[in-house]
Amino acid sequence: MRLVLVGPPGSGKGTQAELLTKNLNLHYIGTGNILRDAINRKTEYGLRAKPFLDVGELAPDDLVNSLVADLYRDNAGLDRFVLDGYPRTRAQAVWFDDLLKTLKRPIDAVIQLSVNDEEVVRRISGRRVCPRCGTVYHVTDRAPKVAGICDHDGEKLIQRPDDNESVIRARLKVFHSNTDSLLDYYRDKGLLCEQPSYGSVDSIYQSILGLIQAKKH
Repeated sequence: MRLVLVGPPGSGKGTQAELLTKNLNLHYIGTGNILRDAINRKTEYGLRAKPFLDVGELAPDDLVNSLVADLYRDNAGLDRFVLDGYPRTRAQAVWFDDLLKTLKRPIDAVIQLSVNDEEVVRRISGRRVCPRCGTVYHVTDRAPKVAGICDHDGEKLIQRPDDNESVIRARLKVFHSNTDSLLDYYRDKGLLCEQPSYGSVDSIYQSILGLIQAKKH
């Protein structure tokens, strides 16, 4: 099973990808995490990507494609996966399809998680992260027991630089400018399934499982 999740920031791609990974025994590939790790480690790719991510823009296609290519070189057995945050442009999708064709691992389904912009801003701007253990909270939806403090280690929670409203809206603008042609690409290939990203995590997950099963028949 090889899946791609498409949706704006804050649509729940990461949460659903983790559930799919755990329950379907898939390899999770979160390109946002990969990019942030490269930035934190100050690698060549990270240094190139940081100026773009700091202002809510997408990293260049060639840079992200190179990260994905490296991932596949380092994981020769990567034949069951769920992708979160990639491809984000039609050009990336075409490049990725060519890579998968050489590996004989075609995509089985593309799940589009849809949510309106104002809800995205509410979800992301309220997000807080523990810098020590990485636990993610939300000021209203998943608040810590003590405001601003991690439940697990007592560390003071932080807001990521790219989680403020101005950066979120910039990211949404970029997302919309690239996504129509990306979705058209996968729709034309008969791979696209749309799933509204509202309601409980489990109800959304069960609906996604239904979409995946339908694609098998």
